[in-house]
Amino acid sequence: MQFRDLKKQYEALQPSIDAAIRNVIQNTAFISGPEVLEFEKQLTEYTGTKHCITCGNGTDALSMVLMAWDVKAGDAVFVPDFTFFATGEVASFEGATPVFVDVDKDTFNMDPHKLEEAIKTVLEEGVLSPKVIIPVDLFGLPASYPEIREIADKYGLKILEDGAQGFGGRISTKEACSFGDASTTSFFPAKPLGCYGDGGAIFTDSDEEAAYLESIRVHGKGSYKYENIRIGWNSRLDTIQAAIMLPKLRAFREYELDRVNDAAKKYTELLKDVVKTPFIPEGYLSSWAQYTIKLKDREQRDGLQEFLKFHGIPTMIYYPIPMHKQKAFEGNTLYQECPVTEKLCETVLSLPMHPYIEESEILMISGYIKEFLMK
Repeated sequence: MQFRDLKKQYEALQPSIDAAIRNVIQNTAFISGPEVLEFEKQLTEYTGTKHCITCGNGTDALSMVLMAWDVKAGDAVFVPDFTFFATGEVASFEGATPVFVDVDKDTFNMDPHKLEEAIKTVLEEGVLSPKVIIPVDLFGLPASYPEIREIADKYGLKILEDGAQGFGGRISTKEACSFGDASTTSFFPAKPLGCYGDGGAIFTDSDEEAAYLESIRVHGKGSYKYENIRIGWNSRLDTIQAAIMLPKLRAFREYELDRVNDAAKKYTELLKDVVKTPFIPEGYLSSWAQYTIKLKDREQRDGLQEFLKFHGIPTMIYYPIPMHKQKAFEGNTLYQECPVTEKLCETVLSLPMHPYIEESEILMISGYIKEFLMK
């Protein structure tokens, strides 16, 4: 059994993926080929945004936006404590200070009340200037953007949506990757929409920001390739990766998103009486990058993981270490305690989840979980 079965997806999409790869090779437009432009066009249509700028990976996408917003030393960037390292890393990379915010115990996303507390604490200290909030659409569920937007507007902060796990999620009729002043996503293979390597994208409605981002992703180019008007990066999405994701995006829109939601519903029906299952607020839709349950304590979580491994069932722990306890951040000031994050790191366990998982597999996994917890 695979945790996220990319082989099954490839088997389902093989004719269209193989044809797309072959077409790129035959045309030899390996960098910035027409497939990249078409992919960006389809992404803007899907998310309802004006501009999509693809790039080398999701981390570059976050960093490039912070560059566009002139985030620098002395600025405070508010990030959830319970997430992947990159969300805090990009703030430090620009010389700014990541301020870790605790998360909601049910959604696992940034807690708006804790966010405002952190902003107030930073303002009262008077050392850093609050600049940006980076909420994360964790495990496919969009963060609490209506509340976060009110707080951002109240204190004059920008929102950078980290939609690396969130593509396909929704609040009411509004799509993930459209909630921030700018938004980003990742096409890492295990993401809801993944390529066969690294890739990322930025979404913005600002013409000025889009032009800047298009420039810095290609060495700060100006009107043509050999005019360089600023210091930039080399962070482009390969044409082959864009070509691969065009049929993947079609499948995602036509049936994959529905299938993962059906799988999640089945998991929840089977497990809701024996373990804490994921919570989806009313009006929200998750794209289920992960299906994550919560156990009583570390001993029970680790015991279940070993039990499932013995029976050939892969699981993952996202995430075992709070951001504020990562060695790379050991010199950072902790502006608030994060007890929810610390508890989650000891108790969460993610189960196999993907659009091609069989109902029989969900029944088997759930059966073993019940066997372990009820013995």
